[in-house]
Amino acid sequence: MKTILLLISLFTQLLYAEFNYKVENTNFTISQSSPILNADKRYLYNYDRLRFRGDYTHENFFSTIIFDGVNYLGEEYVNSNEFEYIKRNKSDTPFKTQSTFHEYDNGALYTKLYRLYGGYEDNNNRVVLGLQNISMGVGRIWTPTNLFNPTNVYALEPDETFGVAAFLYTKHLNDTSDLTFVVSQDADNNFKYALRYKAFFDFAEIGINAVNSSNTKMIGYEIEGNLADTGIELRSEGAYIKNNIKTTPTIDENIKFFQGILGADYAFVNGITVIAEALYSSKTFSLGEMLLNYDSDILPNLVFSNLYTALSFSYSFNIFLDGSLVYIESFNDKNSRFLSPTLSYTLNDYNSFMIGAMIQDGNSGSEFGESKNTYYFKWLLSF
Repeated sequence: MKTILLLISLFTQLLYAEFNYKVENTNFTISQSSPILNADKRYLYNYDRLRFRGDYTHENFFSTIIFDGVNYLGEEYVNSNEFEYIKRNKSDTPFKTQSTFHEYDNGALYTKLYRLYGGYEDNNNRVVLGLQNISMGVGRIWTPTNLFNPTNVYALEPDETFGVAAFLYTKHLNDTSDLTFVVSQDADNNFKYALRYKAFFDFAEIGINAVNSSNTKMIGYEIEGNLADTGIELRSEGAYIKNNIKTTPTIDENIKFFQGILGADYAFVNGITVIAEALYSSKTFSLGEMLLNYDSDILPNLVFSNLYTALSFSYSFNIFLDGSLVYIESFNDKNSRFLSPTLSYTLNDYNSFMIGAMIQDGNSGSEFGESKNTYYFKWLLSF
């Protein structure tokens, strides 16, 4: 009888809960060159991701699940050495988040758990547990203080990052300040801890971040605010990082370096939005060091150049048509550049289309000079 009463009580609570779901299918047709140096090879293939998202809320409780079915179609690409990298690229979590690849005649497919978390939030507290995104930093292009899952501006979908198995607690100290604590666990069962204090002052919002793990120590800052009444939003973030990296397959080295960004945003009345950002790193790294430290939690901070600058332009031609351009310059002994133009068309509430390119240019031996261009067509279907 107690069990029956408990089930009835739980069912009654579910009746008052709210569950929303969304299904999206993202389809890319991609023309991509081989990333192997001096390899004159280009692949044409199709990438398709069917995504289900469900959000459950009841009073102060919430939970989210995002589940993907992914398919690659293109016999040459699926059988290439480059695709082996895709197959080995997995989340750094203590549990598996994706299935093994099932290969068929012209393609390969797998399933993936993208996000799975639940939590509680009221006026003073926010608690989240599970496979989630940890947001740190104020950069639009680079976020050197985010050692959990930073975005990748050079990817087709910069915001598509692996989830982190973590516990997050935020204490709202008052209306203008928060204290956040994060602990995450990786595939080797190592723990990473983070603490952030953020408060709004009269002139800007300022945060102090600290990260600690067995291999990494980081202390950083973030500042974001408006420039008087001009409408220009200024921001900066920086991180002082200590880490053990492999300089050879058998030798580890303790390194210390600073990395920071300075940026500004402005939206013009005619619909043009401009973002400018610069990244400085006191230390640079070779391609060999990046490959040796592929599983390092500071891999996104391992850069080729001391200085990068970026400009981003976006413009809405009308309610259906939008355009954007991202331009990045790498300053080194041999300068090089990366450009990402896109043109988007929204047909209706369910269908949108995009054509884009990732153009890399520079002299031989420069960061972007050795890579070829990528072109793509994207179709997003929501239902």
